[in-house]
Amino acid sequence: MPQIAQLPEIWSSQLFWLLVIFGLVYFVIGRGMVPKVMDTVGLRDKQIADDLAAAQAARDAADEQEEAWRKRENANREAAQALVNDAKAKAGKSTETKLAKVQAALDAQLEEAETRIAASRAKAAAEIEGVAAEAAQDIAKRLANVSVTKAAAKSAVKKAMANG
Repeated sequence: MPQIAQLPEIWSSQLFWLLVIFGLVYFVIGRGMVPKVMDTVGLRDKQIADDLAAAQAARDAADEQEEAWRKRENANREAAQALVNDAKAKAGKSTETKLAKVQAALDAQLEEAETRIAASRAKAAAEIEGVAAEAAQDIAKRLANVSVTKAAAKSAVKKAMANG
């Protein structure tokens, strides 16, 4: 093979051009492009870190505001509950007072009604006694042809009503 036979004659020139090309690539990419890429990556990493720090600070501030809001809300809720309890207590006292007044008025009306009923009963009993006494006088006169006085008839009716 002739290519292999030429190898000892051309290796030094190929090695030279290989070193020149690699050196050129090294200086163009290694010294020119890589630092720019690394600066860009560094800036991006710094921007991401700054954004994460800002987000964490915002989250912490929001948590603090939420905690303060919860404390205010709980205090407002307790104050509202106290107002409701006070209103219930006042309404209960007012209702008890009104009920006591109404109960007193009803008791007075009941007592008055019982008094009227007792008076009506006494009046009705007196009227019944009077009618019964007259009926007894009339019956005694018609049946036995006996004349009975009004006082005796009333006395006999009272006695019969007391027993019966």
